[in-house]
Amino acid sequence: QVQLVESGGGLVQAGGSLRLSCAASESIFSFSVMGWYRQAPGKRRELVATIENSGRTNYADSVKGRFTISRDNAKNTVYLQMTSLNSEDAAVYYCNAGRFLSNYWGQGTLVTVSS
Repeated sequence: QVQLVESGGGLVQAGGSLRLSCAASESIFSFSVMGWYRQAPGKRRELVATIENSGRTNYADSVKGRFTISRDNAKNTVYLQMTSLNSEDAAVYYCNAGRFLSNYWGQGTLVTVSS
C-alpha cells in the first residue's frame, strides 16, 4: 500500500513563506505524476501544482509565480515552496501521486494564514 506523508504546514503571517514536503513510501519514479491539491472550508478540492517524471510542471493560475513544486528522487519526496502567502491560500494541502489505474492521497497538512 502506497503511503504519502505530508509535513510542513502551520501558521504563517500574510506575505510569509512555507515549504511543504510529501514523502512517499516507494520510489516516486513509479508515479507518472505527483502533485499538490488544496481544499479550503466549504470549497472543492483544487489543483495547486503537479510535476511529472520528466520534470515538467503545471500550476494553478492563482499560485503561478509564488509557488514552486520540485522533487528529490533520492529522497522519494516532493516539495511545494510557497511564498507571498495570502488568506486565499489557507487550506488543507494534500499530496497526490498517480500512475496507470491508480491514484493515491496523503492525509493532508493544514496551512493557516494570519493577516
